Amino acid sequence: MAFPPGFLDQLRTRVSLAELVGRRVRLTRKGREHGGLCPFHNEKTPSFYVVEDKGFFHCFGCGAHGDAIGYLMRADNLDFVEAVERLAGEAGIPVPQQTPQEREKAQRQKTLLEGLAAAADFFEGQLWSPAGARARDYLTRRGLDEETIRRFRLGWAPDSRDTLRRTLSPDYPEPLLQEAGLQRVPEGGGSAYDYFRGRVMFPIGDRTGRIIAFGGRTMGDEQPKYLNSPDTPVFEKGRVLYGWAATRGNLGRHDPLAPGAPPVIVVEGYMDVIALHRAGFGTAVAPLGTALTETQLQELWRLSPEPTLCFDGDAAGQRAALRGLHRALPALKPGHSLRFITLPPGADPDSLVRTGGAEAFATLLATARPLSEVLWQAELSARPVDTPERRADLEQRLMNAAGEIAERSVQGEYRRFFGRRLFDLNRSSWASASSSAARGGGPRGNWRGKPAQPDRLPDFAPPRPPGRLHREVFLGMFLRYPAEIEAWVEDIAEVELPEPELDSLRRAILDIAHTESGLDANALRQHLVLRGQAEILSALAITVARHAGFATRGGDDPEVIRQGLRETLQLLNAMRPAAELEAARQAFAMDPTTDNLRRLTALKERELLDGPVGGLE
Repeated sequence: MAFPPGFLDQLRTRVSLAELVGRRVRLTRKGREHGGLCPFHNEKTPSFYVVEDKGFFHCFGCGAHGDAIGYLMRADNLDFVEAVERLAGEAGIPVPQQTPQEREKAQRQKTLLEGLAAAADFFEGQLWSPAGARARDYLTRRGLDEETIRRFRLGWAPDSRDTLRRTLSPDYPEPLLQEAGLQRVPEGGGSAYDYFRGRVMFPIGDRTGRIIAFGGRTMGDEQPKYLNSPDTPVFEKGRVLYGWAATRGNLGRHDPLAPGAPPVIVVEGYMDVIALHRAGFGTAVAPLGTALTETQLQELWRLSPEPTLCFDGDAAGQRAALRGLHRALPALKPGHSLRFITLPPGADPDSLVRTGGAEAFATLLATARPLSEVLWQAELSARPVDTPERRADLEQRLMNAAGEIAERSVQGEYRRFFGRRLFDLNRSSWASASSSAARGGGPRGNWRGKPAQPDRLPDFAPPRPPGRLHREVFLGMFLRYPAEIEAWVEDIAEVELPEPELDSLRRAILDIAHTESGLDANALRQHLVLRGQAEILSALAITVARHAGFATRGGDDPEVIRQGLRETLQLLNAMRPAAELEAARQAFAMDPTTDNLRRLTALKERELLDGPVGGLE
């Protein structure tokens, strides 16, 4: 039954959730919360909390979460309408009457949900049966343990046309299975067949956690790789986010506006969500194979005022991020926006966590940029801005984008933000033109030159200088294992770091180590982020994850880590002559003086005598 929103709000206000729960659970007041043993699973240590002023309960043991209506549904095995009617009776509020059509629709939805729940049980049972051995092996190879597989209720759909139908048909007729999206009738006619076959199954829940659909993934390269349930009376793909209920539960005790509140993370796929939840990022959600819709954006803002979009670093992922950005523009309002992080090319959250651990993703998360900054950079990089006309075009594009924002106060802030950026860009162009004219490089002497390009990332990263990879690994290991810093202080201080960003990070690490003791990796990272080192931290985390093989092989064994550091330092010391030779070559190329030539010749002669240095990438 579709109750008027005002009625449900009034009902929740009139009923004390703590009093309702306290009839069965012995609650102890803890500040603004009440705590006790969870009524929904056996536990010896209290992990169940009631937050009266916000009207919800949450269990950190089993994940149960909801309001007064949801509590009665779970505690007394009631459906939604029954729970509302009981609460309304206690509160003395008359229940709006249903029309016959509303009663019929509510009953049909209830039956569909029961059929989908039975299908989830079937798929789950198949996964843990002998028939699901191959699927279990696949999930294990993807880095999932049994606890995670069971927590997300993953399953297996046999590669058969009618196994699900034959299992469920005694209780659920074929028309219902077809309406629930579990069976399909061929377009040309013929007998119906199971919609999901030969796929690992991911149950999709609504905001209360009830299963309303499924996603299925092949274990090979068959197409389509992912298949979602078709839209049904209880499921509309563009209105649902995978992982929403679990994320809402994990956010239960946090004020989303308070400092330190965990960010809601939007990723692309089921496995990304599961991998992040397993790694400790229990606030990850995903759209179901589509770009974010306006409805999904509103669902995100129900969870957090500034969700962070994390899409793959390939071209498709970046296009998806920009689509989400432009879709959000009209709906921006004070305090509600988006932030963005970009994964390295070829990486996704699942692979990044598996290779680099939670630290690699946490470091990347610290680099999240606000929507305004991403929009500015996207438009700036789209076309050259080397002439007044092109800069005017940039201004027009930016102001048109700001004009899409419906909220007038936010629109005004965006126009001012872009205005300041454009002023800085023009001032830089004026200074560059003045400098060129002073050198005699004005229009007459420079007409054949190429147009100036804005700062932008190259299509392909330039090759690392000799030893750069080993320098990154050496420094990056101390970010992962700060306890080793004290024993290596002299080596960290003396190692040659010609790159300004690495040298700056080195000095920040030594300074923090001198003033702070006993920091773990997260605390050290927070100190470094506050010192403006977020970007280099992200790069080093990825380098260590990909190239510090000794760390991966040895786990967290301190002796393995120390031996790897010793070997890396030996390589760097051995490379020093090669680095000096490369620096001399660059110096002579930029400034071909006699002194630079003499130094380059001397180093070449030494190389001939000593032989080439090995160990370069």
